[in-house]
Amino acid sequence: MQTAIGTAPTLINAIWPRETGGLLRLALLAIAGSALMAVSAKIQVPMWPVPMTMQTFAVLVIGMAYGARLAGATLLLYLAEGAVGFPVFASGGGIAYMAGPTGGYLVGFLIAAVMVGWLAERGWDRNVVLTFLANLGGTVIIFAVGVAWLSTIMEGVEKAVAAGFQPFLVGAVVKIALAAAILPLVWKLLPRR
Repeated sequence: MQTAIGTAPTLINAIWPRETGGLLRLALLAIAGSALMAVSAKIQVPMWPVPMTMQTFAVLVIGMAYGARLAGATLLLYLAEGAVGFPVFASGGGIAYMAGPTGGYLVGFLIAAVMVGWLAERGWDRNVVLTFLANLGGTVIIFAVGVAWLSTIMEGVEKAVAAGFQPFLVGAVVKIALAAAILPLVWKLLPRR
């Protein structure tokens, strides 16, 4: 299952081999991934203490399914769509939105997608434990960058943690577990080649 450069095929390459479609395939996948990000930003699941969007789940799944490069390109496309003003984020779009309290989380999305994609290229998306650990790492990156940025706006790390991390912890664990259950299952359901 390893390629010449020492990486495992990603889930998307197993479903839609990279030998077919070329640049059109990559463009379609990036567009589909950015659309998934936009839709996931609008989905609100009632949870305690705050409603949960599915954005971080989408980031993790895109990263694991696409691999580092395609996931990075997909998240860059998503951020570019938001930067030009398309309402792809949870509450709108535009540069001002991106410079606001959620700006760090948006940057964290990109870094996390590339990191979990890199791990998926090394087979971390094939079993529940490694997938859980990869997604935990990706989520830590999202929160670390997000809270760091938020602390510059809120005048202090303690306030940023209280507002930008603690209320979202339960939802984060649910999304990590969901991704850890789904990705290895999809691999098991794929026909053997």
